Amino acid sequence: MLSKPLLKATIKQNYIVLLIIIGVLMIYMPTIVSMYDPKTQESLNEMLKMMPKEVISAMGFSSPVSDLLSFIATYFYGFLILLLPMIYTIIVANRTIASHVDKGSMAYLLSTPNTRAKIACTQAFYLLTSITLLITFVTLSGISMCQILFPGDLNIKGFILLNLGALLLYYALTGIGFFASCFFNDTKNSLALGAGLPVAFLLFQMVSDIGDATKFFKYLSLYTLFDPATIITGEGYAVSYLVLVVIGVVMYTAGILSFHKKDLTL
Repeated sequence: MLSKPLLKATIKQNYIVLLIIIGVLMIYMPTIVSMYDPKTQESLNEMLKMMPKEVISAMGFSSPVSDLLSFIATYFYGFLILLLPMIYTIIVANRTIASHVDKGSMAYLLSTPNTRAKIACTQAFYLLTSITLLITFVTLSGISMCQILFPGDLNIKGFILLNLGALLLYYALTGIGFFASCFFNDTKNSLALGAGLPVAFLLFQMVSDIGDATKFFKYLSLYTLFDPATIITGEGYAVSYLVLVVIGVVMYTAGILSFHKKDLTL
């Protein structure tokens, strides 16, 4: 139930943004991996203790670093993986439906044999596939660099679980953006919800890490369901993963149904 011409057009519209984000992540991942040195890790931990605790915690660097996996989890998955793919998902989710309605091109799409459901499903398929591709590149590059620089030191199973959590997190976040794009007829309101919520979630997560006084903010953030420290220890991530899957399914389904039933100002 996909429109191949629409899928090709969507890929053409967004592949540059996707390549840019992948390129930036491909720079950061090898750089961070290459910075790992078991001999100087204790010195690095001591140096971090000298810096303001609030700043370190807000950047997600508060977890103890004992091996290569925890090093990557702290310095890459503590903040960078939460920010950079989010930029891509905000841009692309808004372009899926709301941008076409706002620009008037949706009238052309609906004049073709494509139904609303087919259009929405095609755009949802692209969102899910592209974010899967992005996280897959990160996973493979991370494993490759670790095997080249530190053969045998990476807990590959834990690393894959970490990336699975990031992927499920972005399924949920893109679901929110997709729903906003389907629900609203203009990009202004679509971005207000589709971009506003993920950014607010990230800010709440950063604030919650500052100290006990602000810890309650974690209950307002979807990013709380992605805890690298918990994932790499193999404890307590199953429920969080399940919740993220449910959120993603609900949001994408709600988006498709909303677009199918709503009145369009074309």
